[in-house]
Order: sequence, then structure tokens, then C-alpha cells
Amino acid sequence: MELFAVSEWDLVLRLTVAAFLGLLVGAERSRVGKRAGMRTYALVALGAALFVVIAGVISYQYAETFVFDPLRVMSQIVVGIGFLGAGVIFVQRQILTGLTTAAGLWVVAAVGAAAGFGLYVIAAYVTFLTLVIFEVLWYVEERFVRTARTDIEEEFIESARRPRREHENES
Repeated sequence: MELFAVSEWDLVLRLTVAAFLGLLVGAERSRVGKRAGMRTYALVALGAALFVVIAGVISYQYAETFVFDPLRVMSQIVVGIGFLGAGVIFVQRQILTGLTTAAGLWVVAAVGAAAGFGLYVIAAYVTFLTLVIFEVLWYVEERFVRTARTDIEEEFIESARRPRREHENES
């Protein structure tokens, strides 16, 4: 378990990287007007990293006393984040909302876990891919993928665009 035979400052760095990467994804979500934004995403990533760090440090400190598998913590993070994600998915008037937010929270929990294990390059790369998926694929879906939308969805899309237009007029 040499992965956790590190200084407390290295563990602080792991937690900071996790929170920062979660914050980056959350900033994109805030920018497009989603309720789960910078704080939510940063906290999910930080929490996942903290669970990993605690599990790793405890298993390292007590390696001679008992056998503990930090990967079991990973499975519990997946279960816990599934519960949190289910709370942001809603169906109103036969319209599903929040699914992308839930998926983003699920991914950012894994980013936090990766940072908790000290896998900074992987955590940063997955954060980059997540932002590409949120930004680029949203653009592709809006511009090139024709989907049947209800009047309610059209109203929602228009209301999401309205603040941007008002902001552009002020400049």
C-alpha cells in the first residue's frame, strides 16, 4: 500500500486537485444554468477523494493488524452517488430532466476517487473529456441532431437562452 505511504501534504494535494477538477465541471454546468453547479460538483469530487484517502491511509496504517481493501470504498462511492444522482432526475409531464446532471455527478465522483488515489493525469483527462462532452456534444445535438420536442421543452430552451441574449444586449 505504498500509494498511501505519503506525506499529509500529498494527501491535501489529492483532495485539492479533486475539488478543483469537480469545480471545473461544475462551472460549465453553472454557466448553462443548471442547478447542480460548482459547489455541488466540487463537493462530490472532494467527498469521493476523501473516502479514498481515508480508506487508503487507514489500510496502510493498520496493514499489519488487518486486511482492508480500499477498492471496496470505490464500490460504495458508486452506490452513494447513484442515490444522489437519482435525486436530481425528474419526470414532469412525460419529460425527463436531470439525467445529464446525474451522469456528470457520477463521473465527477470517479474523478475525485482517481485524484484520491493520486492518479492526477487520469483525473485531469477525464475532467477534460467530461467538459468536451458537455460543451461540444451539446452544440452538436443542438445544431445537427433533430429531435422532436414538446412545447414545454421548446419553452424551456427559449427561457434558457433568454438571459444570454439580455446579457449580450447590455454589452
